[in-house]
This record gives sequence, C-alpha cells and structure tokens, in this order.
Amino acid sequence: MAQLGKGLSNIPVDLIRTLAIIGVILLHATNDFTPTRMDQLEIVRWAVVDVYQCLARIGVPLFVMLTGALLLQPSKNESIGVFLKKRWARVGLPLIFWGALYFVWTYFADNKAVTVNTVIQGYLSSPYLQFWYLYMLIGLYLITPFLRILLAHADDKILKYLFVLWVLGASIVPTISFFTNYSLNSNVLIVMGWVGYYVLGIYLLKVKIPRSYLVLLMAIGLTFAAIGTYFMSYSYGGPNSYYFQEYLSPTMILASVMAYLLLNTVKMPSFKTCKAPLAPIEETPKQSEPSKLRKLMHVISENTLPIFLLHLMVLYSIQRGYFGFVIDGSVVNSIIGVPIVAALTLLICLAIIVPLKKIPYLKNLIG
Repeated sequence: MAQLGKGLSNIPVDLIRTLAIIGVILLHATNDFTPTRMDQLEIVRWAVVDVYQCLARIGVPLFVMLTGALLLQPSKNESIGVFLKKRWARVGLPLIFWGALYFVWTYFADNKAVTVNTVIQGYLSSPYLQFWYLYMLIGLYLITPFLRILLAHADDKILKYLFVLWVLGASIVPTISFFTNYSLNSNVLIVMGWVGYYVLGIYLLKVKIPRSYLVLLMAIGLTFAAIGTYFMSYSYGGPNSYYFQEYLSPTMILASVMAYLLLNTVKMPSFKTCKAPLAPIEETPKQSEPSKLRKLMHVISENTLPIFLLHLMVLYSIQRGYFGFVIDGSVVNSIIGVPIVAALTLLICLAIIVPLKKIPYLKNLIG
C-alpha cells in the first residue's frame, strides 16, 4: 500500500494538535457549569454546556487519528525494540513523573489516602482521571509494529472491510442493543474500539471530499449528538445521558472523522519559513516571520502531552479558588464561563510548562 502515508508532509500537525487539546480542556471545563436540575430556568445553560461538550469531544479522536497518521507509515523501517524505546521516552517517563505529582495532588487537594498499594494500583490502572488516554495509547503502540506490516500489504478492499467491522462492532451494534431488547454476543465483532480511529488517521490522508460536504456531515454528527444527549437526559438521565457523546457513538465517529478530513484540507505555511508566492525559481525563498498566532499554535502543539497531563490540576485550582479567585457556574454564565475557564487553563499550563522544559533533564520527564 504505497499510497498510504501519501500527503503526510501536508498534514497541519500544529493546527490539529492545538484544536484537539483545546477540545480536551473545553470538555473538562464544562464540569462545574452543568446545571444539576432541568427546570425552565436552567435549560438554556444546560443546552449551552451540551453544545460545548459535543464540540469538545472531537479532541481525543483527533489526537488518535493524527498519531496514526504519523506512526503507521508502512515505509518506517525500525525494529520493534527501537520503536518501543522511542515510545517509552515519549510516554513512559511522563507517565511516571506526572503520576507521582497526581498522587501528591490526591493526598493534599482531594484529601484521599495515598498508600503503597494505591500507588502501585494507580500506576497499573490510572493515577488520575485523564491518564486513561495514555494507557489506551500504550495499547496502540504495542500493536503498531503489526499494523505497519498489515498496512504495507493490505489492499483497499481489506482496509474498508476492517473499517466496516470496526463501525459495526464498536458503534452500530452497541447502539441497537442500547435501544432494543436484542443484543449480539460481543465476541462476534471483537474489534478494538480505538484501532479504527488509529488506522483511519493514515488511511484518510488519501480521501478527498469537498469541504462543503465535510462541513455538512460534521454538523449533522454534532447536531444529532447534542439532540440525542438532550433526549437521553430527559428520558433516562444518569450515565445514559451522554450516550451520543461517547467517542465511539455513531454521531461522534461521524463528526470526528469529518473534522479530521476538514482540517487536512487546510494548507498551513511552514513554521520556520514562508515562501513568497510565485517567486522565480532562481530566487532564494523569502524568509518571513511567523505570525503571533502561528507561534502560539506551534508552542501549544509542542507541549500537548504535558498540557494534557497538567490541565486538570490547573482547572480544579481555578474552580476551587486556589489561585485566589473562583470561576464556575455559580459565578458566571456558562455561555462565556466555559470558554473563559478553558482559555485561562491553557494559558496557565503554558506559563508553567514552557519555563520548566528549559531545565536540563526535566524536559523528557515533563513530556
């Protein structure tokens, strides 16, 4: 499959990473803005939070698809040992470092006991809420060498067959089972949920769909996710309220895939140099200073992992008043409160992480 990975150099990596991490922070920022009741007074605020959550849910699938695009190139020629060593440096060390910090946080901020057993089990499962993503990522890393071989030899029909099985097993069949009294034995379609997004990341690079269709289909996915969440909250409540916002629901698969395709149509200039348009061949490419927004996007992109791991400490500190002020649903309306908290969280994370990464030996630990 020589075509797979074609157009890799044109991926707007900084843009996708930036929007993905903003989505993750935005999602968690909604927690303290979700009304606890569904009366007429609060329905507007609830609907706003619902929309923010649906938009934000795209973040993690974007991360996974981008990772697939960057790591699943069949042309990559490295041994399993070399690959896993690189991944350990990328994810393993930050997992240990940030896990230790969150055990301290759990003890002092959450007032929970921390023992040898809780630390061991925490590292085996998840030190804190957001760490589930790293463990899922580790699982994808472990099967990456196999997937590279598969992608190097699989034809287009085989990959489409894989995607059909993935959508059926991870999304369609569970949805049918949820709304009816009938269920299919899960062993029939035992396809790992996140593998679909992971492989789609590189496969979709060769897929071309008009932007207008991508926008329309993404809007349909997000709209049905928001309406479905309202319906489920009104009819069932509890954990079932967010069924249509789950990452592997039909609505979020549609919205996330269309968003990824749409972002890959964006042509972004190189961060270091910008060629003058229509410059003669013999002329040296014109050096251009990147805009402030482009610089900020690049800094965010380079630090998405530590931002991802740190942001809950910062977010909870804002909501609990540890910085000397509180911003939550009791202080400001959710319409402006959610994006304010998300933006403030992102900026504080950068203010902490960027200086720390300049300290020798600390950069690899931070991520």
